[in-house]
Amino acid sequence: MTHRLQQLALGAAILALAGCGGGGSADQPAPDQAPAAAASASPAEASSAPAAPASAAAPAADNTDTLDGAKLSALTGDAVHGKQVFVQCQACHSLQTGKNMIGPSLAGVIGRTAGSITGFSYSTANKNSGITWSEDKLFQYLEKPARVVPGTKMVFAGLPKAQDRADVIAYLKSPS
Repeated sequence: MTHRLQQLALGAAILALAGCGGGGSADQPAPDQAPAAAASASPAEASSAPAAPASAAAPAADNTDTLDGAKLSALTGDAVHGKQVFVQCQACHSLQTGKNMIGPSLAGVIGRTAGSITGFSYSTANKNSGITWSEDKLFQYLEKPARVVPGTKMVFAGLPKAQDRADVIAYLKSPS
């Protein structure tokens, strides 16, 4: 009975972390497995479970093609709505310069090299991705982070709606 309660507690903790919008966003020091897999594993197994293998190679660092075919240039971002969508991100990310949380600060993320904030523990995959966060690359990443950076520690599944992604980017660019 105690083992089952531990499994349930672990599952609830992982789901709370995954609640950052229902998927995966920025890199965070969390288990390198899908939440569902961790919830069914024992605590010892969950802490040592390897990352799920990527089903396909990551797009090149300069490739910005999305799974849904959407182009950021075809959308007009709404920073007000983007702030509402960003609420799910702020459980792990701050917009304050130098304020890292579970995930790194997203202040000034556009134009920044992936994995470059000093003092934040990024995954090797993120640090070695070769990505510079342009608006278009961020648009692609927000759709399905694990596709763009396989092996990321971030457990956020992504924002499937192109308009939501455009809105978050508009919010990140706004002077807030």
